[in-house]
Amino acid sequence: MNDFDSGRPVVLRGGTVLPMDGRRVLPRTDVLVTGDRIAAVGQDLQAPQDAIEIDASDGIVMPGMIDTHRHMWQSAMRGYGADWTLTQYFVWFYLEHGKLFRPEDVHAGNTLAAIEALDAGVTTVVDWSHGLQTVDHADAAADALQSVPGRYVLAYGNIQAPPAEWTATPEFRDFVARRVTGDDLLGFQLAFDVLGDPSFPEKPAFEVARELGLPVTTHAGVWGATSDDGIKLMHEHGFMTPETVYVHAASLSADSYHRIAATGGSISVSTESEQSAGQGYPPTWAVRAHGIPVSLSMDTSVWWSGDLFSAMRTTLGADRSREHLEAHARGETVTHCGLRADEVVTWATRGGARALGRDDLGAVEPGKKADLVLIKNDASPVSFPLLNPFGHVAFQAQRGDVHTVLVDGRVVKHEHRLVGVDLAAARRQVERTVEHLRSEMGDEAWEKGMNPDIPATKILDNPYTYTDYRSDSTHRL
Repeated sequence: MNDFDSGRPVVLRGGTVLPMDGRRVLPRTDVLVTGDRIAAVGQDLQAPQDAIEIDASDGIVMPGMIDTHRHMWQSAMRGYGADWTLTQYFVWFYLEHGKLFRPEDVHAGNTLAAIEALDAGVTTVVDWSHGLQTVDHADAAADALQSVPGRYVLAYGNIQAPPAEWTATPEFRDFVARRVTGDDLLGFQLAFDVLGDPSFPEKPAFEVARELGLPVTTHAGVWGATSDDGIKLMHEHGFMTPETVYVHAASLSADSYHRIAATGGSISVSTESEQSAGQGYPPTWAVRAHGIPVSLSMDTSVWWSGDLFSAMRTTLGADRSREHLEAHARGETVTHCGLRADEVVTWATRGGARALGRDDLGAVEPGKKADLVLIKNDASPVSFPLLNPFGHVAFQAQRGDVHTVLVDGRVVKHEHRLVGVDLAAARRQVERTVEHLRSEMGDEAWEKGMNPDIPATKILDNPYTYTDYRSDSTHRL
């Protein structure tokens, strides 16, 4: 047993603390953790004699980041779909090869995703687990999450069957009875989409969610898949609640945004995904105008990075790009950015806590859960000077700068190394999954799936041709 397994108090000394109660910054501040809670925040704190001291000077102490939408089961296919659009994604996972995933493959993906989240300072992840073809798959997903020392929410879904069908089975009810135990480190949601059929076939699934007291998370506003019709159906039948999380919401009308705002829901923005896959333009520019709470997510490692530093950076870029583009179309110039760095850091922390109904997460305050991240890298020239801490987190920091991570008061990463995690075992699991999938698909299908056809392009005709420039007495080379 190492010192971090002993249950001793932990004090982070002398860091720049971001309490996440606005733009406030606390320089040279200590954070004391006892049990699973933050006991005190202040300068020169008195700590118990047996406390473990961690030097946070020249570093940033902030709440653990919260990802509200990650298809963790797909992480074993990391990078495979780098050149996909949503079309390739839907065909590969929904129609063809997603059916090849066994329970052990879901376990492998979830284990790897959970580990990589902790490594990047993401202490809570919603596992948008829509690959649960059977309850055995669901048990494997939950087992994997409980094997890694982070905080997770299993959003139960099954893309191979209608939600009204799989939520009505005795096996699903039995799973809920067995696994939804109130474990503080493993919460639950239901994950399914509303396709806009006027008969509202998803209604029975919403009724099950209401009966079981489980929040619903749904992909909304995905171009060509889920639209305003689905939002209208949910609203008219009374299934839009403050607990509902709308993922992407990138191609919705103002009317849908008004309905979400009026019913208190929140939107999980996956900017890297929306930029690349085609759900619609990342919607923070519209969502902010409607006063809808925002959280951030990374979607899937089949394409994108499994951290929220990239999410914050790309979200700022996309929002500001839209602001400039629209101003230029009016012949105007943006002189002050509307979206600020501290806001996206808030979305990555407190915004996620709000989306999950966890007011005990997402802040560095006495009494809150001790889910904390220390960003510090003395070996990096990018670690100094530390002038604007929020800007530093959003634009400068990355996974390698995550020095220490605590979840529920337990140190799970220290001095840039994971604690109590068997990465070699996770690698072996993933290797077996990749071998299984490649064998089942065959080499030709494997290569074709990874390398979709490249559309034909035409280079525009150029009216100008190069002419030799000759100097004369006036213009010399």
